[in-house]
Amino acid sequence: MLSLMAKVGTNCPKILCQTLIRQFSEFSRNTLIDASIGLNAEQRQLQEMAYQFSINEFRPHMREWDQNEYLPVDKLRKSAELGFGGLYTPAEKGGTGLSRLDTSIVIEALAQGCVSTTALLSIHNMVCAMIAQFGNDRQIQTLIPDLVSMRKIGAYCLTEPNAGSDAANLETRAQKFKDSYILNGTKSFISGGGESDVFLVMCRTGGAGPKVEKGSEGLSFGHKESKMGWNSQPTRQVILEDCKVSANNLLGSEGIGFNIAMSGINGGRVNIASCSLGGAQWALEETLRYTCDRKQFGQPIADFQNTRFELATMASDLLSSRLAVRMAAKAMDDKQMGLDTNDTHIPVSSLCAMSKLLATERCHNIIDRCLQLFGGYGYLKDYPIQQLLRDTRVHRILEGTNEIMKVIIAKDLIDKHIESHLTNNSRKPMSFTNGISKDKSEHLLQNNRSAVAS
Repeated sequence: MLSLMAKVGTNCPKILCQTLIRQFSEFSRNTLIDASIGLNAEQRQLQEMAYQFSINEFRPHMREWDQNEYLPVDKLRKSAELGFGGLYTPAEKGGTGLSRLDTSIVIEALAQGCVSTTALLSIHNMVCAMIAQFGNDRQIQTLIPDLVSMRKIGAYCLTEPNAGSDAANLETRAQKFKDSYILNGTKSFISGGGESDVFLVMCRTGGAGPKVEKGSEGLSFGHKESKMGWNSQPTRQVILEDCKVSANNLLGSEGIGFNIAMSGINGGRVNIASCSLGGAQWALEETLRYTCDRKQFGQPIADFQNTRFELATMASDLLSSRLAVRMAAKAMDDKQMGLDTNDTHIPVSSLCAMSKLLATERCHNIIDRCLQLFGGYGYLKDYPIQQLLRDTRVHRILEGTNEIMKVIIAKDLIDKHIESHLTNNSRKPMSFTNGISKDKSEHLLQNNRSAVAS
């Protein structure tokens, strides 16, 4: 790689950047940022296949899609030919049947071609898997083949103008009328809005979300939002005005809709964290190349101690984020396989929240610091760094803001601490730990649960 950079010339960093679309780089192989560390042979092959697809089909067009706000449906359908349209949808239901860990590996690799497009693909996969898990036979037979092939694109409709982080306070209503539901309400910030074909709508009936298909009477869309990033996918409001939907489209049964929504979003948090990993991996690799080639004061800037410290810190943050994400993905797999039988095991929802918090915060910070090392060039649209920064910023907001991730994590920490204290004190009713009595512990535990519930 250094010989290639020498041939390009150290005085032409702009040309250098534009020539960095290539096959899988050996630059990070067997280093601390090698994304294949810890993977078995099958997982490495899967990772390589996804990476090759991303740099050949996504990366050359990423800038154009961003500038033109173009949704590359053709490329998404091409990705589905490799099984990327139903990554963790069970094979017996028509999907690829990957584990959540393997799915994370694929999404991270795809994000190295285009974070925005991969993020939409991950949301589509969430919808597909939710229908496969909670749908009846007719729904699965009708919808899954088209979703897996991406002849139809799925959209997840939870957020509302007055119900963002407070997801339990939905205002969208579904009223039963004979053999149909009449839906009224508005969903906000819906990825794929206006272009998707199947909308998984969370609404209040006391029930689960009916599926609404494009073309349904009473279904319309707001204007396409003008966004900082994620421009290869449209974002619109989904507006439901006396929208009539067949009762056969009800997913699951009435009264479990919130549980269905949350079961999907745990995986969504791991998916979006994986997208952040891919963006940071690409940014750091490009920065390593650039700092080894760019010269100031007669030497490569990689020789300066400050640069080395920055690169070391970013590499450490990337590795720790990746380990957290893969740990959460593995925990989801273990729970699905019934291996999570220890009642003291960390709740999967908390691990997913922690991995999302850690990866999205640190990876966005990595990209920002990479841009700083690129200097003025990093601020130019000729370079991918600025787009990676814009595309990954929203990851700290969607799938539950990172502030909500902290609420989830803190609740688990405090509940476990207080419950452990109560258990330890059961033998000694008058004992104290850290100055907290048993009665006070019970009071704190109840207050903590009430605060989170509200």
